[in-house]
Amino acid sequence: MCGLVGILNLDGRPASVSTVRQMAALVAHRGPNDEGTYVEDPVAFGHRRLSIIDLSSSGHQPMQTSDGRHVIIYNGEIYNFQELRAELQALGRPFVSHSDTEVLLQGFVAWGARVVDRLNGMFAFAIWDRSERRLFLARDRYGIKPLYLTRVGRTLLFASEIKSFLGYPGFSVGIDEEGLIEYFSFQNFFSNRTLFKNVTTFPSGHYL
Repeated sequence: MCGLVGILNLDGRPASVSTVRQMAALVAHRGPNDEGTYVEDPVAFGHRRLSIIDLSSSGHQPMQTSDGRHVIIYNGEIYNFQELRAELQALGRPFVSHSDTEVLLQGFVAWGARVVDRLNGMFAFAIWDRSERRLFLARDRYGIKPLYLTRVGRTLLFASEIKSFLGYPGFSVGIDEEGLIEYFSFQNFFSNRTLFKNVTTFPSGHYL
């Protein structure tokens, strides 16, 4: 279990490193072994790591490709990462760690969005393409790994837990009454609603 948080200012305003650190601190229990941030212009990533695969500092996140173009934060486990690693090495992709995070990152570089079709595992991740200035989000087919979204004005926020949004100035807590009715009716959610107003779950088996 790891914790990830992110900020994307859709109007191009610089993101705040102190804010993303505050958001990540609220999910510190998800990743007691390491923490990291990445901030560049309108985007900010925060990560709390629970070290499972490759316990060394080589598995630190946010993780960047050697050319610095792509940056990833990730929560999950890719069960077939060794097979994918061998395939990517045959394509000439370089590796500096033994983590499944790097396999996921290099897979995105090689195959783009179609990397998700090759993944056998549970995952939620975000990749920032510094060249294209494009954010990519994805979640596993069964929604095992959590990912939530909200908007505050012209800012998109995402996180492993809703409580991270409390660290963002301007986020206000309110009850989603339709979500409350749905939960009381079924003791579950069958839509992407939550109990919190303007907060949705990122749908399982999707990318954005």
